[in-house]
Amino acid sequence: MTPGPERCGEEELRSLFLFEKLTAGQLARLCRDGRVEWLDPGPVYREGDPAASLYVLFQGTVVLSRTVGGQEVDVSRTSVPGVYAGAFQAYLGDQVPQVYNNSLRVTERSRFFVLPAEAFAEIMRDWFPMAVHLLEGLFFGFKNTQEAVGQRERLLALGSVTARLTHELNNPAAAAVRATSALRERLATVRREFGDLAAEPFRGEYLTRLSELQDMTVGQMGQAQALSPLQAADREDELGDWMDEHGVGDSWQLAPVLVQASLGNDWLDRIAEALPEDMLGRALNWLGCTVEAELLLNEIEDATNRISGLVGAAKQYTQLDRAPYQNADVHELLDSTLLMLSAKIGPNITVVRDYDHTLPRIPGYPAELNQVWTNLIDNAVWAMRSTGSGGTLTVRTRRDGDRVLVEFRDTGPGVPADVRDRAFDPFFTTKPVGEGTGLGLDVSWRIIVNRHGGDLRLESVPGDTRFQVRLPVNPRGPDTPLELP
Repeated sequence: MTPGPERCGEEELRSLFLFEKLTAGQLARLCRDGRVEWLDPGPVYREGDPAASLYVLFQGTVVLSRTVGGQEVDVSRTSVPGVYAGAFQAYLGDQVPQVYNNSLRVTERSRFFVLPAEAFAEIMRDWFPMAVHLLEGLFFGFKNTQEAVGQRERLLALGSVTARLTHELNNPAAAAVRATSALRERLATVRREFGDLAAEPFRGEYLTRLSELQDMTVGQMGQAQALSPLQAADREDELGDWMDEHGVGDSWQLAPVLVQASLGNDWLDRIAEALPEDMLGRALNWLGCTVEAELLLNEIEDATNRISGLVGAAKQYTQLDRAPYQNADVHELLDSTLLMLSAKIGPNITVVRDYDHTLPRIPGYPAELNQVWTNLIDNAVWAMRSTGSGGTLTVRTRRDGDRVLVEFRDTGPGVPADVRDRAFDPFFTTKPVGEGTGLGLDVSWRIIVNRHGGDLRLESVPGDTRFQVRLPVNPRGPDTPLELP
């Protein structure tokens, strides 16, 4: 870049829309404090560098770009005289970091009016004190509103997840309580029945055999096959007929228990061969109580495993007991989020997991990534429900060069083309009033792009909407935490 100083012309400045309303004295001060320069094709300044000057274009072509996921992405290209870039927030002083928030380059030899940041800040405060106060109020008011609403949204999301978790935990907990109460009754019956059997004269020789039959019965359980209601009823009839033929009372109570435990006529035949006929009925009742006790223990085990799984998913989702920045398995994060949101997703939405399990662990902030997954899944579910029916949510992972792709695809009505470009704008939402803050996608974009150096994109046509997250496999490292709304 070869600078070319040139005399500043007041009337030429007035030709630019930025300065057309200024007085002759104000234009003279601009010319005194600023300068006119020709810049050769190439970079003018880099994103993140200290903001030293305000650049206003006289002629030429400028390109503004931002760094997204380690790559420079062009966001604007123009040749319109009067466009400006650079230190345009210098009037805020040290209230905000004074760095360039984008990169500027010229694609041809271009001519600028260049005003040092300090001079621009002083001129703004001298000439437009009321405007500066209004701009400060607008800037910080908007920022504070974002933070307040964002905090509210996070609390609402946490409350929603907590309510769903409580609901999900209540079902297995209630099942465990019911099964425990029933188990206590069955164990009391087992003790009573065995005591009665042992008290009968000349039955001591069979007690060892009963214990062996009990072990055999427990070992044969658990080989259950899925039966339709009709098949189960037929099997109960078969067992009931066998017990009626052998003089066993209460067969209608015992048969369903044996069917549930996958015990059939062959098991009954083995019991009958091992015991005297007059002992068969009481022995079957005793063994039936043992079978019920084992079934109840299985039910309690299933319920407690379900509770343990939900608690594990909650820990994975919140990451409360883990380091903020760590190498994470993206599939573990996705599964924990889907489990936490399962009640909200509901039975009329089919979830398809299309995972590439060869993907490596990725460095990042797992709790924040879970917040992104929650926002994107919530949007997809709402979109599909807005049609009055269900749909399919497909969560897909793939390797995409040096990045990991996580895609959320729904079969909802799609995002209209006229609002698609505004999807990631703060406070923009297509949901009805009271159902969305418009910050979910904005927060998600900040987490993915600013915190993880990744990329978040939207592709949508009716029946096929896709939010695509790309995260670097080898990022430069954890950045300085940013304030996220």
